[in-house]
Order: sequence, then structure tokens, then C-alpha cells
Amino acid sequence: MDLTYTPEEEEFRARLRQWLGKALPTLPAKPSPDDWPGRRAYDLGWQRMLDDAGYAGVHWDASPTTRLIFLEETERAGAPYVGANFVGLLHAGPTIAAEGTAEQRARWLPPILRGEEVWCQGFSEPDAGSDLAALRTRACRDGDDYVVSGSKIWTSHAEVADWCELLVRTDPSAPKHRGITWLAMPMDAPGVTVRPLRTLAGSAEFAEVFLDEVRVPVANRVGEENDGWRVTMVTLSFERGTAFVGEVVACRRVLGELARTARENGRWDDPVVRRRLGRLNAEFRALWRLTQWNVSEAEANRGVPGVGGSVFKLRYSHARQELYDTAAGVLGPDCLDLDRPWTLDRLSSLSYTIAAGTSQIQRTIVAERILGLPKGR
Repeated sequence: MDLTYTPEEEEFRARLRQWLGKALPTLPAKPSPDDWPGRRAYDLGWQRMLDDAGYAGVHWDASPTTRLIFLEETERAGAPYVGANFVGLLHAGPTIAAEGTAEQRARWLPPILRGEEVWCQGFSEPDAGSDLAALRTRACRDGDDYVVSGSKIWTSHAEVADWCELLVRTDPSAPKHRGITWLAMPMDAPGVTVRPLRTLAGSAEFAEVFLDEVRVPVANRVGEENDGWRVTMVTLSFERGTAFVGEVVACRRVLGELARTARENGRWDDPVVRRRLGRLNAEFRALWRLTQWNVSEAEANRGVPGVGGSVFKLRYSHARQELYDTAAGVLGPDCLDLDRPWTLDRLSSLSYTIAAGTSQIQRTIVAERILGLPKGR
């Protein structure tokens, strides 16, 4: 494991930092959180700027260490995050790059990189969240198409998406992990209905999606029929691998802001607050080192993160919640004001022990695949 950067990597960091200093002041005003067409246009515009500057392919074509530097520098500079491009850039795109045919890569990858198409994720269902293999959305082969019926929930960015990475059951008689197929479904296909869901924080980046005999070409299948569970594990390895790197940097920045606020409002005099801030500082420094370790592992695994991502996801989810609980203690009664910094972030942090695999699932992965413990009954 090598946690240092090469001269070439540091040169990349310097060039990126210089470009960000010139590019960020030219961005238009950020749209309202409720303006999803505006947010889509803003996020795609940023992606096109990255593409024009030669940085769009960093998530796929560069080494994991270079991606780490890119995420670290863009977050520190306050650059836009991937936003509506999240699923395409960090989930579907890398999966298609790893598992898709040459024709599929040529069709779907360039529009993602150029900021032309948005993807959403159609994995979870009302009765298949943590137990993803229990999904019931059916796909029956009919000539050159699959005919899909069922429903999905917590479908990220469905209201502005062009495509959906969709998991369907193609063999109901097979064991539940073996009868699943991974499809790319056009969101404008007849029979697709999207119903937005509003979260506790007031945002609506999730939706329910209802599928009524939607025809999806067989050519849109990524991987073999009934091999979707394996393909899905590739997708989830990216989701739990380096997808949260920028957020670790953001949390470390928030921690510094919390310390300054505590000094200004007198909370710093409370030894309990100081201890919590000190421990969180150590926690996020350790998480950053764990991120570097996972990146080194991915370097040796052709860019695909390993199961160490589950260790990171497990600890990060709880550390983020502890960070914003501490923020509430620093703010005092002001933490109830939704216009104050960190208040909405505290509400959204509640979802992190559920999103991208619950903490219970991550503990099972760590126990079985890292520690080698026997499977539970």
C-alpha cells in the first residue's frame, strides 16, 4: 500500500487547481433546490465544462489515485458536485465500462461524459431494499424485447433522467440471486410513470417509478441474462468504493467551520464539545487514510474497488451522523432553523446508514467477506 503521491500526480493536482481557479468564477448562479430542470441544466453545464477542459473522463479513464486527487481538489475549491449526473458518472457508467459490449460503451458512455444524458437507479422496491435479491419487477422475453412490469422506489433523479439502470427478475424459478438481469431502460418508453417523493429535508431527488409492460430491447441488457446479481455487485462496489470521497473532504471542512463557530459563540468553553470535535477530527483523518488504502487496493484490481469499501461506508455513515449531531450541539436552539448552515445536512445525514446498503448489510459483508465468519442463518 502506497499512501504518497508521485510527482506526476502532484503536477496533475497543480494543473487542476489552477483551472478551477479560473473556471469557477464563470459559473452561473446555482438554481433553487426545488428547480429540477434548472438543476439538471446546471449540472450538465458543469459536466460540459469538465469535458471541454479534458477532466470529464477522470472518473473512468484515470487511475484511482488521480480520481482521488480530482475529488479532493474540486471539493476543496467548492466546485459543483456531480449532482444529477451522480448515477451515470459513478454507477451506471463505470458498470457499462466494465461489463458492457463495445457497442454499449460507444452508445452510452460519451453522452454521460459530455453532459448530454442523465441516468437514474432502479434497484430498490417497496419489499426489496436491504434484501435487494427479493426484487419482484418482472421482465419476460418477447422476441427482441423484454416486457417489464413492476415498481421501483427511491429512484434517484428519475424525474430528470433519460435512462435507468434497472434490475429485473427474468427467471422467477431460479434462486433469488440467480434470476436477475441488469437492463438499461429509456425513461421515455411507453408505460413508465414517475412519481416524485419528498424527503424529510424537503428535497425531491427520489421518486417512485411504475412500469406497465414497458418494452426494453434485449440489446440494452448489460451482461448475460440472469447474471444481473454479479453485474450489480460491480455497480455497488463503485457506489461504496470512492463515491463518498468528496463528502469526506466536505465533512472535514465542516468540522473546521464548527470549531470556528464554537469559538465565536462560546461553546468552545464546554469540554464535552471540544472532546467531540477532537475525536471527530481523528475519525475523519482515519477515514481519509482508509480512503487512500481503498484506492491503493483498487489500483491493483484494475480500478474496481474491493470489499474495503464496505468498511469505509459503514464507519463513514455513522461518523457523518455524529458530525451533524455535534453541529446541533454547537448551534444550540439555532439548529432548528432550516435557514442555518448544517441544519438540512443534519436531516439528510439520517439517511446515510440506509442509503447505498444499510449498516446491517455492510456489517454482514465485513463479517463474511473480510473476517471469514460463517454466514448467519
